Formats: sequence, C-alpha cells, structure tokens
Amino acid sequence: MTNHLTRRRFLGTAAATGAATLAAPSILRAADGPLRVGTYGGFFEESFSKHIYPGFTEATGIEVESLAVPTGETWLVQIKNAARAKTAPADVGLMAGTPRREGAKQKVFKTIDAANIPNLANLNDRFKDSYGDGGLYGVGGVSWYITLCTNSDVIPEAPTSWTALWDSQYEDQIGLLGLATNSFLLEVTATTFFDGTDILATKEGIEQVFNKLSEVVPNVRLWYKDEGSFQQALQQGEIPMGQYYHDVAGLAAADGFPVVSTFPKEGGILDSGYWVVPEFADADAKTAEFLNYMCKPETQATLARNLGTAPVIDPSLTDLSAEELAAVSSNIEPIVPRYEMYGEHGDFISDRWNQMIAG
Repeated sequence: MTNHLTRRRFLGTAAATGAATLAAPSILRAADGPLRVGTYGGFFEESFSKHIYPGFTEATGIEVESLAVPTGETWLVQIKNAARAKTAPADVGLMAGTPRREGAKQKVFKTIDAANIPNLANLNDRFKDSYGDGGLYGVGGVSWYITLCTNSDVIPEAPTSWTALWDSQYEDQIGLLGLATNSFLLEVTATTFFDGTDILATKEGIEQVFNKLSEVVPNVRLWYKDEGSFQQALQQGEIPMGQYYHDVAGLAAADGFPVVSTFPKEGGILDSGYWVVPEFADADAKTAEFLNYMCKPETQATLARNLGTAPVIDPSLTDLSAEELAAVSSNIEPIVPRYEMYGEHGDFISDRWNQMIAG
C-alpha cells in the first residue's frame, strides 16, 4: 500500500492547483469583491477551502477567493515583483520563516493594526513578528513539527533523543532533509550538544556546531529533497530512521505502516507559516476580520483536526482532547528555527552545508 499524502503534496507548489472561488448560499457578497487569501497549494489550500473559509464567510459575510501559493522564496519573489507594479498578488497569505524575515528586511509587508485583531491576544508572542519600530507584520497561522521517525519493524524501540543521529549503530541507515533551511539540523545540534541555540548567534559559533553536525554524515544514507521518496523508504524499512514531518508520519501510521514519530526529549522542531499582508494590498478591514477569525480557538482546533497542524495559540483555549492534541503536538518545549540566522549568514551556511554533505 502506498500513501500518496506526502509533504510535497501537503505543501504543494504554485502549479499544484489554480485559484478557486467559494460560493456558499448564505454569503453576503462584499461590494468590492472577495478577500484574496493565499495558502500553500495542494492539501493545504484544499483543506482551507473546505474547512475554514465557509465558516469565515458565514461569520463575517466576507467572501474568500482561495489562492494556491508556493512555499519558500518563490512566493516572496512574486510579492516583490507585484510590488514593483504597485499591486499585490493576494490580500493576505501564508509565508514560511526564512523568506518572511527576508521580506521584512525589504519592507514588502504592510504593518498590521493589532488593535483591530482582539483575538491576537490568544497567540504566544513568538507567533507575532514585528518590525524594529514595533509594527506588527506577521501573525502565526499554522505550525507543524519535524520529529525523529523510525520504522518499528526494523527499529522496534524508537530512540528518544536526537543523539541517535550520531549513534554509530545506525551507520548508513538515516535519512535527513537536504537543506540547512528546511532540516534545521543546526538548531537541533546546538540544542542537543550546546545547551541551546544561542551559540548560533555568531559565525564562529555556527562553525562549532557544523563541526559537531558533520559527525552524523557517515550515518546518513540520504539527504532528501523529495519527501515522497524518503517516506516510501521509511515505510518499507529501506531507510529505517530519519527526521520527518510528524503530521504525515501520523497519517502513514494510521494507514497501517510501521512508522513511529517520536518527539525527542530535546524537543521536536516547530516550523510555522505566518500570515503576511503584501505591501500594496488594500483590503485592510477584511484582512483584519480574517486574521481575527484565524486566531480564534475554534478555528485553530478545526485546523488541527483537519490539517493535522499544531495550534499557534495556547492549546488550553481550544476544545481539543488530550488525544487530539498529542496527535499534532507535544508538551516538550520545541526547537524553534533561528530564521534570522539564515538571512544574516545565508551564503556561509549554504557553502558550509554543501561541503559537509559532500563528505
């Protein structure tokens, strides 16, 4: 049996789906058109259209035009290109950490008036990105975990620490994400062996962490960029251990595959998509209504149940059961990526990473 719900499909690409417009009977059509909302294409966009936007429209009377947008730098490039023509490709959209920080440096996102989003108080401060002057530009939308995943047929007792990646008994048995900017292994190494990620504040510290991380290379059979290939290898036991997405691993386990996702004692990696408003978007009032709706506990619970994402608000505010919450998150303090590091030392990290994985 093959599980086709891979992360590639989960996050999708710009070409994965086209735009789709919702049309519910009870919609109170806005005079100046729908709110254009961009989410990662594929499963994400499909799920938002099915499970989130109808409720938002029913609650506010604001229609949504659902847009599939790419992950990573490509989405930022689209926003920048549109800004040159003083337009915006969406009124509001999800954006990942590293390009979001880069876009903020170039000031291509509008400042969001927090006073119009009372439910913003539900969010942990780490899910609020602000400019140096305090102006809010990013609001946490969805989170997901990367954990230590194993094939229980090959490794009956799953390791509970990231240190397993360095264990010589797993020589040539491990699959790891192929980029520094999506594996966040520098942060994992710093947390596991250097008492936290503060050491990554300087180039000298990053070099120390690279020296330790390089010790995993003999154990790595695959530095993967194609998530589907690794998932298949993990499910079949060809590569019995590696880092992978907790939500998709859970779906594979639910489908009967011997896949176990373990939150290491040092913490799973918590990556997130934040809502940003492109510089020339002009639907401020409707955008504020949308962001307020997305910060509601009920909305975050719906996302957890239908997308498998972790809440960006205090979980105790939701009605998620302990079992439902455990399926999408952990009470272990997570490892949070240092997105700013990749902006400040991007070229150095890229060169050093390529040198490392080349052996």
